[in-house]
Amino acid sequence: MLTFGMVGLPMVGKTTIFNLVTESGAETSNFLTGKTEINTGMARVRDERVDYLTAVFKPRRTVYAQVQCSDVPGLVRGASQGQGVGNQFLDGIREADLLVHVVRAFENENVPHVDGGVDPLRDIETVSMELLFADMELLEKRIDRIKSGKKVKKEAAAELAVLQKCLAALENEIPLHSAGLSEEERLSLRNYNFFTEKPVILVVNTDERQFKSHDYPQKNALEAMAREKGLELVEVCGRLEMEINELPPEDRELFLADLGVKELGVDRLVRAAYGQLGLISFLTAGEDEVKAWTIHRGSTAKKAAGKIHSDIERGFIRAEVVAFEDLHALGSMAMVKEKGLARLEGKDYIVKDGDIINFRFNV
Repeated sequence: MLTFGMVGLPMVGKTTIFNLVTESGAETSNFLTGKTEINTGMARVRDERVDYLTAVFKPRRTVYAQVQCSDVPGLVRGASQGQGVGNQFLDGIREADLLVHVVRAFENENVPHVDGGVDPLRDIETVSMELLFADMELLEKRIDRIKSGKKVKKEAAAELAVLQKCLAALENEIPLHSAGLSEEERLSLRNYNFFTEKPVILVVNTDERQFKSHDYPQKNALEAMAREKGLELVEVCGRLEMEINELPPEDRELFLADLGVKELGVDRLVRAAYGQLGLISFLTAGEDEVKAWTIHRGSTAKKAAGKIHSDIERGFIRAEVVAFEDLHALGSMAMVKEKGLARLEGKDYIVKDGDIINFRFNV
């Protein structure tokens, strides 16, 4: 199960967004309650294709794709020097495949900002530096351990050279993803799970006024920075989306239409994380179940079959494939087959996002 970890300062609405993406219900900020544990839950990847297939097949069960999400207590400036609880729990998301950095743009006099006022660019710098310091600490410990050995073996010497190169980059405030590491060097570091090597999605948490006006402090500068660094940026109004989430489904759609938006920001966030992790969905559909199955982009049909059951992969014969777009355009499987758009594919076929597949197998 691939995961994303949520980081940010205290009082930025991180726990609210975590509760929204994991559908955990509303809770008070960890910072206000003094809670210091890591929250973990599953985030459902909402998918209009799954909704459409459910309407067509009317199955007994509908299953969306999911990714795991973990939320650590808020970081503060100086946490790496022991001045906050957040850094103590960073190791809990060190194995996350992607980081979601929640940044506060909303104004609320009842929710004071830990650094005195709303300043998204400053906050991004604060958290980025704490992640960088956490990586430096890990590097320094490993370098000291290698150097303190009675004899440095050839493999350890090669590792030491890479670690020292990484430390030099971090000391110059260069994250490891920009440190000019070769593919071989990156592979040698894969077990360390450095934060500054992970992909990042920025989530800007706005208030209702900002959401409706499509404007918030430093918006242009944030968007420019995200473009420059190749970061995906998602705008979310956590408080408003929490209220919308509590409405019945039919009222929710009317509310969104009135706001002039098609989907909630948290849904865009989960889908962005899913895509950043290199994941796609293939679909199975029938009267019993409509389901989205998660695979890595570039997976073969035989490998995808194994997601359903190892026996199907072992006894793979053919994959009956229909593109979702063809079914959606024609309205029924019967029409798709009549038009000759249902295909038989072999084990080496590269599955595409949205393929509807029925596997033929024999064991």
